[in-house]
Amino acid sequence: MNLIELLQQWPFGATDWLIIALAISLAYIVFGIAGFGTALVAGPILILFMPLSKIVPLLVLLDFVAAFGNLLPSRRDVARPELLRLLPCMALGCTLGVIFLLNLKSDLLLLLMGLFISAYAMYSLWVKVRPTQLAAGWAIPMGTVGGLFGALFGSGGFLYAIYLNSRLPKDAARATQSALISCSTLVRLSLFLIAGVYAELPLLLLALCLLPAMALGSWIGLRLALKLSREAFVRLVTWLVLASGIALLTRYFST
Repeated sequence: MNLIELLQQWPFGATDWLIIALAISLAYIVFGIAGFGTALVAGPILILFMPLSKIVPLLVLLDFVAAFGNLLPSRRDVARPELLRLLPCMALGCTLGVIFLLNLKSDLLLLLMGLFISAYAMYSLWVKVRPTQLAAGWAIPMGTVGGLFGALFGSGGFLYAIYLNSRLPKDAARATQSALISCSTLVRLSLFLIAGVYAELPLLLLALCLLPAMALGSWIGLRLALKLSREAFVRLVTWLVLASGIALLTRYFST
């Protein structure tokens, strides 16, 4: 089977390809700024063209490349103690999430997740008096649930961002988030590989075709991120969390 025949297994017209590529570019502009959010931005658009069980593995492949690209220039800023706190919990959550994604219907969890993160974001945006720093023990629930949601919905990075932004300066938080997302995508990619998800060559070829759109979006996002203050950065992350909650609720009620 040649490349053209593999691509023809995706029933996309020229307009469909354009919309998908634009969605990926926009998603990785957000990823370049905040270090997460690809599924939150691209998911509601991609779900018009393919099932969630294909979207999440596709974005994991692209996230894997983008996260390591973001990590390389900032690796010296990584806060290793925070990374080591989160990694075991994240790995456990990712493992559970992949099992649930491949074996269970997750509609109720999708609804609860959307409600929870929307409520948190609205609280963070409109209630000004709140703790400025989370205790280190919060790494356990944040890491585990972040890994679970990341594997289930491709959107667990907001929990890492909430935790890290409360404990670290902007540059260290961004670098540690990139390192954590790199590890998370590696764990999820390995689990999907073991489960046979990537045995489908059309999915791999689709990811390859979308690499230029991902690279362009990441490049734009990284340049925009350099112009943001810490306060603007944290506020942007919070608005992205709210947008993700609304997107998840929309996905739940539209299925």
